[in-house]
Amino acid sequence: MPYANNTDLPKGVKNHLPEHAQDIYRAAFNHAWDQYELPEKRRGTDSREVVAHKVAWAAVEKKYYKNRDGKWVEIE
Repeated sequence: MPYANNTDLPKGVKNHLPEHAQDIYRAAFNHAWDQYELPEKRRGTDSREVVAHKVAWAAVEKKYYKNRDGKWVEIE
C-alpha cells in the first residue's frame, strides 16, 4: 500500500512530522515496499508493511530528531 502523497500517510506521521520529514517517510516507505515485496528479502517474520514502516522511520531519524518538547526538528 504505497502512499501517493503525504495526506495518505498514517495519522501518527501526518500529525507529528514536519512536511519535509513526511516527504522522507513517504519516499522511504514506498521504496521499501517495492524492495521487500518477497518474504525471502526480509529478515525475520515481519510483514512487508511492518518492514516498510521500520525503514521509513529509520530514514526520518537520519535527518530529524524529537526534541525535549516532543517536536520533530531537523538535525543541524
